Amino acid sequence: EKAVNLKKDLAEMQEWMTQAEEEYLEKDFEYKSPEELENAVEEMKRAKEDVLQKEVRVKILKDNIKMLAAKVPSSGQDLATELNVVLENYQLLCNRIRGKCHTLEEVWSCWIELLQYLDLETAWLNSLEERVQMTEDLPDKLDAVNDALESLESVLRHPADNRTQIRELGQTLIDGGILDDIISEKLEAFNARYEELSHLAVSRQIALEQQLQSMRETNHMLQVLQENLAELDRQLTSYLTDRVDAFQMPQEAQ
Repeated sequence: EKAVNLKKDLAEMQEWMTQAEEEYLEKDFEYKSPEELENAVEEMKRAKEDVLQKEVRVKILKDNIKMLAAKVPSSGQDLATELNVVLENYQLLCNRIRGKCHTLEEVWSCWIELLQYLDLETAWLNSLEERVQMTEDLPDKLDAVNDALESLESVLRHPADNRTQIRELGQTLIDGGILDDIISEKLEAFNARYEELSHLAVSRQIALEQQLQSMRETNHMLQVLQENLAELDRQLTSYLTDRVDAFQMPQEAQ
């Protein structure tokens, strides 16, 4: 009777493992929304816990069969053979569920990381857009133009590392068929805005550099002219002080 019960327990355990494999391991890996992916991750976590909890039952079965084999070798031997099959299948099921759970957790982590990098770069684009707008309607002063140019250049020196991460994370998920439509849409919108703002910012940078150069050249010309006028004023004052006749002065002084 004990052998019959143990045989029944082994059959039930094998049946449970078959159902667990069908329920947890034969589902499609393609997830089209973050909600579907998150639900799948949580489901696999529960599956892993559920399977690992059966370890106690498996151990009890193993101990009982060993005890029976010690008392009734003939019955125990047949059960031991069945037990080995169940143990192998159980270990395989544990490994596969652990593997799928780990994979889904990595995919979810990849998705969250992508969103974080997109948030960082979107904040940078907002800052870039703000600096570009600040270059409009500047007062016609050298300091104002120079400050605006330096402010814009400081934002443009933003490293490209985050954009590289966005591209690689997005491509990894898309290649795996994970959230591909949503990610493609997000990347397309981000890249379009990045290209537009970057082009506009560089154009404004060039325009400010040219404006600054022109203002510096104009200021230099004015400075030279002021110095020449000051020298001429000094000479004229000297001539007047010395009561020099106008016709004795150099032509430019006359």
